[in-house]
Amino acid sequence: MPDKTGGIMRILDFGSLNIDYVYGVDHIVAPGETLASTQRSVFPGGKGLNQAVALARAGARVWQAGMVGPEGGLLLDVCRDAGVDTHLVARSDVATGYTVIQVDAKGQNCILLYGGANRQVDEGYVDQVLAQFSAGDYLVLQNEISCLAYLVDRAGALGMKVILNPSPYDDALRTVDLGKVSLFILNEIEGAQISGGSTDPADVLGRLGEQYPQAEVVLTLGARGSVYQCGGHRYEQGIFEVEVIDTTAAGDTFTGYFVWARSVGKPVQEALALAAKASAMAVSQQGAAPSIPTMEQVRASPLG
Repeated sequence: MPDKTGGIMRILDFGSLNIDYVYGVDHIVAPGETLASTQRSVFPGGKGLNQAVALARAGARVWQAGMVGPEGGLLLDVCRDAGVDTHLVARSDVATGYTVIQVDAKGQNCILLYGGANRQVDEGYVDQVLAQFSAGDYLVLQNEISCLAYLVDRAGALGMKVILNPSPYDDALRTVDLGKVSLFILNEIEGAQISGGSTDPADVLGRLGEQYPQAEVVLTLGARGSVYQCGGHRYEQGIFEVEVIDTTAAGDTFTGYFVWARSVGKPVQEALALAAKASAMAVSQQGAAPSIPTMEQVRASPLG
């Protein structure tokens, strides 16, 4: 059971655990097209797993909650190897979630997701997990599991700090009380979907600031870097130039490193730069979880 040694907060990542089937292609397949892949690889993934691994490799003490099916042992091994505590992960008779990912010659990807066991999360399981955490602890969420609205409500009632990466955006997010979110980490498309405006970064940040004035917002902008906003303050961060091989876990790596940095009290500007550097290193490698660097690798990197 997690413990608060000396009153230090804990980080719970409650999210998806997937098996990623990655196909190398010359270009992303078009509607009606049949395309031969150049290679096929199998990797551990899922936004929940990726972000937990990123948190752990950054240096956080992190617990993973979520569900896997009969073939999910590989995913738990990956988490444990990274230093993630997995004893809260539950088993389901439903198949483990998986993705089919196309990665083109320029490193861009498209992803088809099957929820599987990730969609078996229910209120009873949420209560069982959250009973082991308390006010001040961090809860890192994505949108690849069921019961998200209940999770946010219960965590808010406990006084946990809720961090939400609302990806993928869907109608389920409309039932979530986003006023209980402490930190949003999202891209301009997700920001527009939540705020009801355009994808222009200034519009997204302005609307989110009006709708959720208490929340911190990190808007990721791909090649244009990222912007942080809270309480009238804004900070911008550019990218580190690297050869792009696979962008699959870039956002998850950014999230994990940024959340860790802020959880230990690092200034926003330093947290943004660290997250950007780790993310750049991730896109220069193939795969999701395997591409996420350790803190030692980030510190040793000549980037920046």
